Amino acid sequence: MSYMWNEFNIKTFPAETIVYRDGKYCPDLSTIKSGQIDKKYDLPVHIIYVGEIIDKNDLFIDINVENQLVFLSVDIKNKKPAFFNIFIKNTGKNSELRGHVFVENFDRLELDINAGHFYKNTGILVHTKIIAHKNTYSKISGSAEISKNCPDCISDVGFSAIADETAKIEFLPAQYISSEPKSAEHSASIYRQTPAQIQYLRMAGLSTDEIRNIAYETFKNNFSLF
Repeated sequence: MSYMWNEFNIKTFPAETIVYRDGKYCPDLSTIKSGQIDKKYDLPVHIIYVGEIIDKNDLFIDINVENQLVFLSVDIKNKKPAFFNIFIKNTGKNSELRGHVFVENFDRLELDINAGHFYKNTGILVHTKIIAHKNTYSKISGSAEISKNCPDCISDVGFSAIADETAKIEFLPAQYISSEPKSAEHSASIYRQTPAQIQYLRMAGLSTDEIRNIAYETFKNNFSLF
């Protein structure tokens, strides 16, 4: 799995894997051949979704076993209009999903993340980053539902972006809470380089394109560790 790091900057570690590339499930790269979390595994489950997407793409994640730790790593780009829906359902007591979603948009993109807590003591934490290039449109939606009679859940839906000044971005994060959680958060932010940072890099002899590329790489790689 080392190529995941070399090509996509995806951190791999001892885990059971479910791998998708260019929107398609890859059984030859996956240790869980069913593509579903259908039993309790001793190792964490790592769902990896990488490559280029077009048209409509859906990813369904159903955690229905107890005490299972699941990681989600998404690193995708679109050069044509694309829709990407991620559906996460957690019904496993003490099970948790921690997700990092990174998207590079070169055209028109709509991303929707739906997370559902349907049992007590479940966790779903998903942080999404997007680089929006020139003249692009990005609509990023995310909602988490904590159902009735499901206390002590941990829920976090967060978005951040760095964008060309011609790009248009819409963020729509939300939490729907019907039971008292341990914590429930949602956030949205846009990163901008400061004039002082830009001036410093120009004085170092970097061009405008080089400064932009440095900002993009720094933004992309500044995910907190799992």
